[in-house]
Amino acid sequence: MNEGLPPEDRDLFSNARPVLYEPYPVEVVEKFVNWVRANSLWLLAFGTGCGAVEINPLMTARYDAYRMGVQTRPTPRQASVFLIGGYASVKTLKRIIRSYEQMQGPKFVVCLGICPINGGMYWDSYNTVNQFDLYLPVDLYITGCMPRPEVLMAGVLELKKKIMEGRADGANRYVENFDWYKANQKRVIKNWNMPDYNW
Repeated sequence: MNEGLPPEDRDLFSNARPVLYEPYPVEVVEKFVNWVRANSLWLLAFGTGCGAVEINPLMTARYDAYRMGVQTRPTPRQASVFLIGGYASVKTLKRIIRSYEQMQGPKFVVCLGICPINGGMYWDSYNTVNQFDLYLPVDLYITGCMPRPEVLMAGVLELKKKIMEGRADGANRYVENFDWYKANQKRVIKNWNMPDYNW
């Protein structure tokens, strides 16, 4: 395991595979937990382009995403929502995957703008990541070039709705199709010098 790492670094990472998130057996408890999750979205923003510029106004007094339970977090281990905005290259895909795998579950991925969806105006570049859902499970797409803060707020409301209804299951899809996602990631990222599992 973790063959991509030098021998002295292999012991620093876990070899355990991810596990499915099992809902609570009592439906009332599961609904309450989903309501709590939907109203306390801790956001990790990964912005690499112009789409990420619209994330900052979302937290200002004009739009005030804090009133909807959205809090920004500095590290992946504290976040539950991964907001990916802007153009993603193969090199940044490594960092995105690494950040996603460090997040606690259940976790949700939101792609912001056209670039993570289909590459945007760089769609035919050799270094552009197209179709982000081949590499990570995406729970919500917010389209536009660049999507305005109002559209971001609508996306937050849609994500909250999906979480409360139990339909935001990207983390479980990643576990169920783990080998498929890893094969897609390794096909694009040459010289994979990251751990195979980091949970």
